[in-house]
Amino acid sequence: MKRKLFVCISAAFIFFTGILSAKETVTYQIYELDKLIREIEGPGAPVITDDYIIFTAEPKYRYVGIAFDFEDYKIVHPFKILTETDMDGNKKSKHYFYAYTRTHKISQIKYRLIIDGLWTTDPMNPVKEYDEDINLYFSKVEDRNSIRMNTEITPRGTVHFVYKGKSGLKLNLAGTFTSWDPWIYQMKETSAGMYELELPLPPGKYYYNYYIGLTPIMDNTNPKKAYHKDGRTVSVIEVN
Repeated sequence: MKRKLFVCISAAFIFFTGILSAKETVTYQIYELDKLIREIEGPGAPVITDDYIIFTAEPKYRYVGIAFDFEDYKIVHPFKILTETDMDGNKKSKHYFYAYTRTHKISQIKYRLIIDGLWTTDPMNPVKEYDEDINLYFSKVEDRNSIRMNTEITPRGTVHFVYKGKSGLKLNLAGTFTSWDPWIYQMKETSAGMYELELPLPPGKYYYNYYIGLTPIMDNTNPKKAYHKDGRTVSVIEVN
């Protein structure tokens, strides 16, 4: 009797554990994202919102994937197919889509698609960029509203340093806040020719330059200048 009771309890435990496990594996689509995707009438240029960039493709393909520059094109993210039901209850494919969640400050993205096994640019996006180093075109999407074009104080009280120049520079930042050591902070190229770095600096007036090696370069996004005691021109930022 005890053995039968044990078997029953074990079976019940396995049954309910299976239910709980099944519940834990369910994924829920975010309501706002689902609404955005369903409001897209058909395949077209990437749709940009504050939280997402939604890429679309024609439903005629067997497979569509996307790879991004900030992942060195090493990860291919598969598109999903959006279906809709007509008045007769029949389901049909509306379009492919992939929703990129904007979890970090990327204002410009380069990407390529894989369509039915072939690498290609996005046929729905007319904005493309040619890379001479590897002799390939890439599709590009850019959110102009989120680009910080000039060095400035952010609402958080940090200093957002910006430099615009040629792509591929090894650009460092130095100033009175580093005792003019040009090797402490390296600017990050966030898009082609756009270099950025955000630093928390206490209130005060600071003098600085960008550096390529030991060669100083003026901040071309900040009009405030001054003469250093050694005679060279430096940029100025004041944190209140």
